[in-house]
Amino acid sequence: MRYFSWYPSPLGNMLIVAGAEALVGVYFTGQKYFPRLDPAWREDAAIDPIGRTIEELQRYFAGERVRFTAPRAPHGTAFQQAVWRAIATVEYGETISYGELARRAGFPGSPRAVGAATGQNPLGVVVPCHRIVGADGRLTGYAGGLERKRALLALEASCAQTTLALG
Repeated sequence: MRYFSWYPSPLGNMLIVAGAEALVGVYFTGQKYFPRLDPAWREDAAIDPIGRTIEELQRYFAGERVRFTAPRAPHGTAFQQAVWRAIATVEYGETISYGELARRAGFPGSPRAVGAATGQNPLGVVVPCHRIVGADGRLTGYAGGLERKRALLALEASCAQTTLALG
């Protein structure tokens, strides 16, 4: 059984999808690879992975949370799973290149394939693919759109600076 709920983020509505035990998708409305809502899914914001994710997204957008804790079970190939695990190691406020991500994922010669897997990340924001940038530091590719990527990175940079200043 799949459950879903909507979260009205500052960057647009987000669809949150979960099984009874784990999160399987977090998507901005209109993003590339946005799933089709299955009529068999039940809307239920109280199911733990969804309720926890909504609370954590609220705190993230308020600059009060840097990591997400809801259990995750995204669907993907073994290659995609390895890439998504590597993305999850990129710290709040940090960016790395697709080449570095490929190295961290164990595929140092495959930055383009890693980029494709990054684009199919079903757990946007929670698995922070917005932190992956071009080799020269330029913002490239983001299923949620480059304006959202820019806004997410600006939020993290602003909050990271505040955290450093407060010590």
